[in-house]
Amino acid sequence: MNIFLMVLEIIGTVSFAVSGAITGLKKGMDVFGITVLGATTAVGGGIMRDILLGITPPAAFRDPRYMIIAIVSSVLIFIAQRKQVRMDGHKVYDVLLKATDSIGLGAFTVCGMNAAIEAGACDNYFLLVFVGVITGVGGGVIRDVLAGDMPYIFVKHVYASAAIIGAVVFVILHTFAPYYVSLSAGLVTIIVLRACSIKFKWNLPRIK
Repeated sequence: MNIFLMVLEIIGTVSFAVSGAITGLKKGMDVFGITVLGATTAVGGGIMRDILLGITPPAAFRDPRYMIIAIVSSVLIFIAQRKQVRMDGHKVYDVLLKATDSIGLGAFTVCGMNAAIEAGACDNYFLLVFVGVITGVGGGVIRDVLAGDMPYIFVKHVYASAAIIGAVVFVILHTFAPYYVSLSAGLVTIIVLRACSIKFKWNLPRIK
């Protein structure tokens, strides 16, 4: 794996681990629960991706460094809270959760698409987009289910839709632009859409 993609994987792993750990703190979990939730959030989407692509055992079990990074990140969040590095109520929790979740979503979506390309699916655009979105949202869905919440992607702002749009941008640019340009454009598109949806409270239509 080249250094650019490795950095993206690490950013996504830390971001999702932090979002999982923060959810565990909000739910009053102990250090084990917080660590499990953080690690599951960080590697869950990648495990789903590898199963879809027929890559077994999944990379999370063949290369433990990302699991270790996720566990360490989760424990550090727990320690910070124990050491009285207090966050001002649920508002700061929510800000950190949304920020880390958005960064992780962008990083893992484009990394998931890269994994699909490396697995030989470069001409199957539907599979590229599908695998990218699953990689991006899968860990968050598992996190919310384990925490006893309705999965975030079904009720809060533009989430999976941002991943889909970013994935489509990646696919379109991938046909004629340099590889790093298409990766970066997909990543930035997702993060910007998530930031705008949070700022301006964009939501998909629903029946109230």
